[in-house]
Amino acid sequence: MLWGVAYAAGGRTWEDDLTTDSRLERITDEDVPAGAPEAGEAGERPRRRRAAARAVTGAAFLLVLVALVAPAEFARLAPGAFVRVPIEGVAGVALILVLPARARRYAAGAAGAVLGLLLVLKVLDIGFDAVLVRPFDLVLDWPLLGPAVEFVKESSGQAGAIAAAVLAVVLAVGAVVLTALSTLRLSGVAVRHRRSASWAAGVLGTVWLACAALGAQFVHGVPVASRSAAVLAYDHARQVRTSLNDREEFARAAAVDRFRGTPSGKLLTGLRGKDVVLAFVESYGRSAVESPQYAPQVGAVLDEGTRRLGRAGFSARSGWLTSSTAGGGSWLAHATLLSGLWVNNQQRYRALVNSDRLTLNGAFHRADSRTVALMPAITRAWPEASFYGYDKVYDDRNLGYRGPRFSFATMPDQYTLSTLQRTELAKDDRAPVMAETALVSSHAPWASVPRLVPWEQVGDGSVFDGMGKGYDAPWPAPGRIRAEYRASIEYTLNTLVSYLETYGDKDTVLVFLGDHQPAPLITGPGASRDVPITIVAKDGAVLDRISGWGWQDGLRPGRETPVWPMSAFRDRFLTAFGG
Repeated sequence: MLWGVAYAAGGRTWEDDLTTDSRLERITDEDVPAGAPEAGEAGERPRRRRAAARAVTGAAFLLVLVALVAPAEFARLAPGAFVRVPIEGVAGVALILVLPARARRYAAGAAGAVLGLLLVLKVLDIGFDAVLVRPFDLVLDWPLLGPAVEFVKESSGQAGAIAAAVLAVVLAVGAVVLTALSTLRLSGVAVRHRRSASWAAGVLGTVWLACAALGAQFVHGVPVASRSAAVLAYDHARQVRTSLNDREEFARAAAVDRFRGTPSGKLLTGLRGKDVVLAFVESYGRSAVESPQYAPQVGAVLDEGTRRLGRAGFSARSGWLTSSTAGGGSWLAHATLLSGLWVNNQQRYRALVNSDRLTLNGAFHRADSRTVALMPAITRAWPEASFYGYDKVYDDRNLGYRGPRFSFATMPDQYTLSTLQRTELAKDDRAPVMAETALVSSHAPWASVPRLVPWEQVGDGSVFDGMGKGYDAPWPAPGRIRAEYRASIEYTLNTLVSYLETYGDKDTVLVFLGDHQPAPLITGPGASRDVPITIVAKDGAVLDRISGWGWQDGLRPGRETPVWPMSAFRDRFLTAFGG
């Protein structure tokens, strides 16, 4: 057997065992140090070695099995998903049995290293699927690891971010090394027990064919007849080719811009003299409006908000947009809406912000509006601001906030909107303002949600002292995270309604929308990428301009309201409000 057999021959005791490179090692009594115990005590040592050998071989088998059969989708991780027959493993055993010794060791080690790399890639796929609802892109997604570390830092502190980064590197290297050693050990087992291994490979191959023909599954979407390692390698290889061609594809799309040469006098004539506030609401997706676990409460806030705004003289219409991202990557959604191009990866984003593409902000600037941005999540230099064409950027460094932090959110949304009013819209004798803002109180991890206070008390934000939990509770308690997510969405929606009630007038136009859906942890599996969008105005002529869009009256879009790609909004908006 693998773990060795003790023999007694001519008074000499010996044991066969495997080294890590699959060579047989014979242990004899000549290897026992002088003065070592004899008889019963000496016999205990080989038994311990055999037990250890069994344990190591079992661990090697489990590691290789997990690498071969683990699903790459977060939603399909379940115990039954590991009860599978990997055809790659069956073929590997057959190959090992026919190769000569030296070639066998090289083949086993190389296959193990490749399998380890695939295991690391599979873990990345699972992580990206859990957060961004898509697999990892080997070409385009490396820049996103930086924001991931930044998120951990902002949510759990510098020490937590460093520890997470170091642990990730150690685990990745360890997975490759241990998988290579495991395949070497298992190849030695197969050679020592050639007959049993041949029989097992034949039986498992037959079982695989039968399960493949019958479509057997213990977990939905995870067939017992597994070829997931081969499929994973093929899919990512194909994705690499697609990603390498993505730059040229995006360049062709960006070359088409029907508003590039539009005279300034014909841009946004329907909004001349208006103050337009464009607010992205973090993680405000279709699930918040329609999912049974959120819809009753969030829907009530939207319906009551419609009534409150109606009493204040405002009207609203709402529709749906399909975001270019999900779970995270808010800046990709912002760029998509503002540029009219589908920006779904960092390469496209970098190409866009280094171009001269006309954005909504730029169009307002050309139409003689003062363009400003309020970005409370920006904590350092932001070179992209020059591309968007803002006259002024307010971020964490100059917003003047003196209150507590709310987990990831540097400040409450109410403070951000209060600053907009105080520093820009309350001024006399000024140009119309187009303000873009990212409202981040509903950003993951939803560990602390602020409360609305009277607007005249907002001040420098110290009124919020005692509400924020800071880093003491980086994530809500288990079972509470969805309730806290819902509460954060309700807070931001109520803040927007209250802002319009308090400061809105006949020249105020508010456009607010979700940037993307939250992660599957919040939405559940299979959620769409749709987000709500709403336009609110007191001047009826503004909403008359979009009467042909088929949007729903009020703050809540209907189930049958048309859905557009987020990239379509710029052109539709400029067309509706153009001269």
